[in-house]
Amino acid sequence: MVTPIDRDALKALLSDPGASSSDFDLNRDLRPAATAKLRPAGVLVPIRDTPQGLRLILTKRSSALKHHPGQIAFPGGRVDPTDRDPIDAALREATEEIGLPRSLVEVLGELPTHETVTQFEMFPVLGWIRGDFTPIAEEGEVSEVFEVPLSHVLDAKNFSIQSRRWRGQMRSFYTVPYGPYYIWGATARILRVLADRVSGS
Repeated sequence: MVTPIDRDALKALLSDPGASSSDFDLNRDLRPAATAKLRPAGVLVPIRDTPQGLRLILTKRSSALKHHPGQIAFPGGRVDPTDRDPIDAALREATEEIGLPRSLVEVLGELPTHETVTQFEMFPVLGWIRGDFTPIAEEGEVSEVFEVPLSHVLDAKNFSIQSRRWRGQMRSFYTVPYGPYYIWGATARILRVLADRVSGS
């Protein structure tokens, strides 16, 4: 169990940017000697207060997508030339992918950036949802929108490290499964950073 947390406590956790994370944290020997320039992407970590407690909203990506098909992810995507910054991109993508109006989102701050093996630099933006809304999955990109109790992903005991073969090599990664949802990879790694902050690790 984790200590109950609220909006102000979450905001306070983001006062220190901290060190970035990476898909290579558990696979340092797989990092290429030279990499292409990382492409910036903004992702929203949306949290809302419900009668059942704080809930985290996640998506299941369409199996037809080029990058990370079928995986559990935060709403988000690459920073477009029309975006002011990664925060703007995260809010825009959340509107497009799950129908979340940016007017309902209070940005509490940012978690450390995360480098993916597909050469994206993810900027996780913690957003507090003010009011109710009905999620609408973007056809063609999002196959499902669902919620997970925030307490589940803030408890380090719910995480494990697993391995699978990827492009001919064994690769290790964090997981934090919930019910039928297999949350792993970059999403789980970013959530583990947040869980460690809550526990003071």
